Amino acid sequence: MQEDFTKRIAIYPGSFDPITNGHVDIIKRAVRMFDEVIILIAYNPNKNYLFTVEERMEMIGEIFKDTQGIRVDCYSGLLVDYLKISGANIVLRGMRALSDFEYEFQMALMNRRQTKRIETVFLMSGFKWFYTSSKLIKEVASLGGTVKGLVPDNVNQKLTEKFNTNNIRG
Repeated sequence: MQEDFTKRIAIYPGSFDPITNGHVDIIKRAVRMFDEVIILIAYNPNKNYLFTVEERMEMIGEIFKDTQGIRVDCYSGLLVDYLKISGANIVLRGMRALSDFEYEFQMALMNRRQTKRIETVFLMSGFKWFYTSSKLIKEVASLGGTVKGLVPDNVNQKLTEKFNTNNIRG
C-alpha cells in the first residue's frame, strides 16, 4: 500500500562541523524544491567534534533565521528512525565528486533496505564549492589560514575565535 505524503519534507543530514557555503548552497536550492527542509545534525557521542551540537545548531539557525521552510534539529540514532519520527520520506544528499557517489549510493541502498518508503535525492554541489569540505576548512583554519568566503560570516567568526583561543599557547 502506497503512503500518501501531503508535504514534501526532506532531511539533510550531516555533522555540519562546521557548515560551509557548499552546504548553504545545497540547502537554498533544496528549499525551492521541498515544502520543508530539516537540517539534521547527526552526532555520535563517541566522536570528537570541533563545535558542540548546540554551537552548530546556533550557527545554522542564525544563517537561516529569515528563511521559510527550514528547521534545524539533531539526532544520534539511525536516520531511518528519525525519518519515522519526523514524517519525512526524503533524504537529501549533496555530492561534490564521483568519489562521493559510491559512499552515498551505499548509504541510500542501506536506508532503502531499512524501509522502502525512503527516497534519496542527490544534488550536485555548485561549481564554486566543489572542493570545499568541513574537514579541509577546519584544517586550514587550525593552521592560521583564512577560510573567509568558504563559510558563512558567523561560522568564520566562530572558527577564528575557536582557533585563536586554542593557538594562544603557541
